Amino acid sequence: MAAQGAGAPALAVRGLRKSYAGRTVLDSLDLDVAVGEFVAVLGANGCGKSTALRCVVGLETPDGGTVLVHGREVGPAGDAGSAELRRRTAMVFQQIHLVRRRSALDNVCAGALGRLPLRHSLTPALFPRELREEAMACLDRVGMADRAAEPAGRLSGGQQQRVAIARALCQRAEIILADEPVSALDPAAADQVVSLLAELARDQGLAIAAVLHQPALAARHADRVVGLVAGRAVVDAPASRLSAADLDALYVPDLRLTHLEAS
Repeated sequence: MAAQGAGAPALAVRGLRKSYAGRTVLDSLDLDVAVGEFVAVLGANGCGKSTALRCVVGLETPDGGTVLVHGREVGPAGDAGSAELRRRTAMVFQQIHLVRRRSALDNVCAGALGRLPLRHSLTPALFPRELREEAMACLDRVGMADRAAEPAGRLSGGQQQRVAIARALCQRAEIILADEPVSALDPAAADQVVSLLAELARDQGLAIAAVLHQPALAARHADRVVGLVAGRAVVDAPASRLSAADLDALYVPDLRLTHLEAS
């Protein structure tokens, strides 16, 4: 059963629209993620999953709709009043953007760059002791404290993704959006990373949404599943109630229109 936070959801997306060269990618998409909830976003390639997350964090500009963080509307990129709201949301990517030659600890410290004075952000040598202690605590939370001094490039894919999640924690994000975070990992590592995201939502009261291509992982770990077809949410149900028909509607082409007409 999905976790429920008090009051407004941590993240609320309303009527999100996005087109590229006349092709509709997001078609009035609504999405909520509550405090303490882990939501898996499923759907076939090209259905708008990644675009939705990128619009939420400001990497893409939507054509319409609203994004609210704890009930406050996030304005367009460059809006000074929305900068603080955007910092409360972190993104974990499929391509793990770590500086490979720098240590896991330095990479996690980089999550705090948005709140550091410029003089402390020029080089890792200037990171303050308090930040390094906080970053170590974040590494410990994801089970990577013993690899803190290891260059990121020497870590396995699953370990690197854990460091990227620790970096999001060091950003002090309250909402974490993960875009296909386990697509390049072996099944065991993928299960460990998705399990970690679910634990962070539950134990630390984070709101987490992850785009996944593995329905079995979603069914095993998510509180709720949102399924997209052609930029619309056609499935929104507790993971425990996800049916074979729901999955067919998302992934079998000849069933998609039938599902849409019935909804």
